[in-house]
Amino acid sequence: MRPFAGRFGDASAARLWFLGAPHRRPPSGPPPWAGPAFGTDVIRRSEGLLTALSSMRVLAVPVVMALVLATNGRRWDYAAGALFVLAAVTDTLDGYLARRWRMETTLGSFLDTTADKLLTSGTLVALVSVGRASAWVATIIIGRELVIMGLRGLVAADGMVMKPSIWGKLKTNTQFVAILLAIVHPAVDIGSWRLDEVAMLIAALITVASAVEYLVRFSGSFTGAASEP
Repeated sequence: MRPFAGRFGDASAARLWFLGAPHRRPPSGPPPWAGPAFGTDVIRRSEGLLTALSSMRVLAVPVVMALVLATNGRRWDYAAGALFVLAAVTDTLDGYLARRWRMETTLGSFLDTTADKLLTSGTLVALVSVGRASAWVATIIIGRELVIMGLRGLVAADGMVMKPSIWGKLKTNTQFVAILLAIVHPAVDIGSWRLDEVAMLIAALITVASAVEYLVRFSGSFTGAASEP
């Protein structure tokens, strides 16, 4: 009986230790008991999720444009605004997850940038068509994107990467807010201006400031003498 009791006591102690042990999943990456195949599958699914988020923004562009151009009542404006907000949220979520998971790939960066430009430009064109945005403001915003796209190619040819600045992020946020206000077109006046008109003017000014900042920072690319900032 003594040997059996000893074994029973040892087993109980081991069980109590197992239950009290701090079994926690590591802060990042697959669990330690998972093999290489598990980790590869997680990475593949994560990349697929990021690609799906960017693709959703691209697919949302013609739908938002159609809702803006419908002009059949306020419910269409609210529907277009809700879809535009959803697309903007996926932009923020996409960037956050890419940085969190350290999956900033070339394809992901291309899809993310393309989706943003299509969403902004397409919605602005629709707003100009229904008289809710100035053609001059739309030209400034879309023209800035074309200029910076060309500059990005020059910088890449020099073997450098054009990292976004605080002005670029501020530009994106103000444009999203201004476009959303132009879509819902609230009856709020600021002097002789509508709220969405003021927001669009502010977005245009910040857009110009953002373009100037990029052009000055990478001015060396025009002469082939650029260096990393």
